[in-house]
Amino acid sequence: MSLKTNLHSLSEKVEKLNPVEALGFLSDLFPRKVVFSTSLGQEDQVITQLIADNDLSIHIFSLDTGRLFPETLDLIARTESKYNRKIQVLYPEKASLENLIATIGINGFYDSVENRKSCCHVRKVETLKRALAGNSIWVTGLRSEQSANRSSMRKIEWDEANHIIKFNPLLDWSYDQLISYIQENKILYNPLHDKGFISIGCAPCTRAISAGEDARAGRWWWEESKKECGLHAK
Repeated sequence: MSLKTNLHSLSEKVEKLNPVEALGFLSDLFPRKVVFSTSLGQEDQVITQLIADNDLSIHIFSLDTGRLFPETLDLIARTESKYNRKIQVLYPEKASLENLIATIGINGFYDSVENRKSCCHVRKVETLKRALAGNSIWVTGLRSEQSANRSSMRKIEWDEANHIIKFNPLLDWSYDQLISYIQENKILYNPLHDKGFISIGCAPCTRAISAGEDARAGRWWWEESKKECGLHAK
């Protein structure tokens, strides 16, 4: 039976469980086939804590695009030290990256949405595909509140691009609920969050947002788009 065929029954079971119970259930059901992709955002730091403190058999990895904030890279080291757990860091393929830069230039992503998506594809999407290959469950830190594009997502979904089941354990969490959990559990987070950077990606593509702006407004602020890089395309 294919993974996609199991989707409905899995969804029914997972919807009744809290995030820790659901993560444990899936890691037992798919041993060594459940992976978590962290971008070190606040949601992801919560999930890392849930995995580490409950000693769940879920592999954690992160994508280093080569353009991340120093604060993000420092947070990887601090998180590994706190939980005594390694985070696998993956990088873009050298040849693909060199070809991208030769084609659009070092900052060519500012010139058009097409160029930006090409950059995201090489630095993130291709790397993610390598990380997910051969696995059954992809855990993410997506919340429906983050953007209109994510409001229709479900906790358990089929990701056609990567042929894997995607699990979003914090999908129905509010931002206030997230912050309260971080404070109560003393979870490490990126200091840029305290400076108005709510959604943090690559340094050239992220700015702080003003009061009342959408959480994703600081990502690729110079363009009008769905504010997605292609990792979570619908």
